[in-house]
Amino acid sequence: MKDEMPVLLKDQLFNEKVVHQLTDCISKVYSTLDKGSFADDILKGFPERELKERMSWVREIIEKYLPDDYETTIDLLMKSLHHVKEAGDFTFSPYTDYVMVNGCTRAHLQLSLKAIGEFTKFFSGEFAIRRFINAFPEETYEQMEVWALSDHVEQRRLASEGLRPKLPWAVAIDFDYKKGAQILEHLYDDKERYVTRSVANHLNDISKIDADYVVGLLDKWQKSSKQTDKEMTYMIGHALRTSIKRGHINTLTFLGYGENPDIEVKPLNIHKKELTLGECLEFSFDIISKKEEGLIIDYKIIYPMANQKKSEKVFKIKKVIMHPGDVLTIEKKHLFKQMTTKKLYSGDYKIAIQINGNIYRTGEFKLEV
Repeated sequence: MKDEMPVLLKDQLFNEKVVHQLTDCISKVYSTLDKGSFADDILKGFPERELKERMSWVREIIEKYLPDDYETTIDLLMKSLHHVKEAGDFTFSPYTDYVMVNGCTRAHLQLSLKAIGEFTKFFSGEFAIRRFINAFPEETYEQMEVWALSDHVEQRRLASEGLRPKLPWAVAIDFDYKKGAQILEHLYDDKERYVTRSVANHLNDISKIDADYVVGLLDKWQKSSKQTDKEMTYMIGHALRTSIKRGHINTLTFLGYGENPDIEVKPLNIHKKELTLGECLEFSFDIISKKEEGLIIDYKIIYPMANQKKSEKVFKIKKVIMHPGDVLTIEKKHLFKQMTTKKLYSGDYKIAIQINGNIYRTGEFKLEV
């Protein structure tokens, strides 16, 4: 039997079933819709389009088949949601895209914000809302404060997610990150992980700009005891993951890790120093503790780039408590393979052992791509 080809994400999220779900909902409130042509036009455009392009394509077909009047079409789209029986993850994503493209105007501002608030219950409005933050920052922020206090979990999450300083796949926003973080004061004690994960991701974004500010917020929230210890621990770990990798001293101190642990790190042993793509870098080293210490042990790979510059990335090894006289042997393998997120180049590479933010041992090796 031949191996089956994996189903691409774009086909999992945008497919014939999803299109017919959408078509059925709209036709329930817009009786003149030519259901066959509407669905066929959408599906014809899918093969040459990627995931986000498909969302925009469906929005273009909605613009083609529904009334030119923005208010009329928004009313139809909102009413169509009353007929949802089943929906895929991305079924109604074109609705928020429609608002973003057609409704970001002063005349339609309140209607558009209301629509995003309703549509986000079916597909997050985090991408759409950012155009409104840039165009109408004060009015949009006021609405997001209302959503932060909403009974609906999707609206509460949107209040945090939409204001993230570095939201992936989204347009950048020109907004004071400290003012944006004020929204989180309403959300950090939320009972839903869906919301607290967004709060933690929001703080992780800010940590790349102002790590000390994030530590201060988390310290204040922890002392408030408004959130459970378990969830607060989760949020702290998730919010500080970048700061930990960067060895930010205040972060490590906040977490209870000493800036200069009393340890000895034996020389780094690299088992093979000339690698080809698909092989693993194998390395080992020993840590000897002279007193009780909490350690965050990471390693950093320094990569050559096409422009003769260097890039680097930190990888976790483990967190450990060591006692006086303890000897910890670390043995690790790092696989080098081409990924869509990072292109590898042939050349000289370096590895550095990082413990509690400090570099203890380094080594060099070559990779042939």
